[in-house]
Amino acid sequence: MKKALLLGTTGIAVAFAMLAFGYLAGSPNAAHAETAAAQPSVSATGSLDKKQVETIVRDYLLNNPELLLEMQGALEAKQKEEQRIASLDVIKQSKDEIFNSKYDGIVGNPDGKVTIVEFYDYNCGYCKRAQTDMNALVKTNPDLRFVLKEFPILGPDSQKAHVVSMAFRNLMPEKYGEFHDKLIGGEGRASEDNAIKLAVDLGADEAKLREAMKDPEIGEAFNRTYELANKLQISGTPSYVVGNEVVFGALGQDVLAEKIAAAAACQANSTC
Repeated sequence: MKKALLLGTTGIAVAFAMLAFGYLAGSPNAAHAETAAAQPSVSATGSLDKKQVETIVRDYLLNNPELLLEMQGALEAKQKEEQRIASLDVIKQSKDEIFNSKYDGIVGNPDGKVTIVEFYDYNCGYCKRAQTDMNALVKTNPDLRFVLKEFPILGPDSQKAHVVSMAFRNLMPEKYGEFHDKLIGGEGRASEDNAIKLAVDLGADEAKLREAMKDPEIGEAFNRTYELANKLQISGTPSYVVGNEVVFGALGQDVLAEKIAAAAACQANSTC
């Protein structure tokens, strides 16, 4: 994060210097901006040269470093708003795929009035901690429909564990919620082996499960989810779609509850 901030402020400083040079070098009155004692010498044409402008900009930024933070904040706010608008268009265009895909698991009320979609990986530590938030939200809100998008991005173990998860859901959808809760809440790294063991413990026939794991639609589902995440600029887990908003990171039960309430109000007022 510090590196990103440094690169951002450096880029802003360079842009500021280029802008200043373009303005000052082309301004016949630039040499009169300071008092005669303080201003640098000018060329025969009355313009400041590049080195002189760089010195002015450098001194100004050193004396006013808070300007870089202001510019960085403005840039981040602009980028965030651009991202929000882009995500809003994707949500509108891909509404069914986001909220009603046949590939996704559902916990809570399948006919709930408000839907929250989570992109998750079984080996994501933040997802494991966010699981308690999901369970609490589902318990306290009987109208909440929680959609789980399998988004394995943390290596081969994750990929294989999610294959087992999708195969198990196809065979025993009535126990999918229990399977999901135990696998993501388990100790150690989720893998094909411990996912299969859990599925069998919950009553799955291992031979049928392994056969279901070969279903080509599982790989297709992953590809569609990756493509959708890319459109929504989702690159980490957990990430959520609530109403018309993409929410990044494990922000906690209270924040998610606020987003859910806002989405419910939006639907009730037909403003989304």
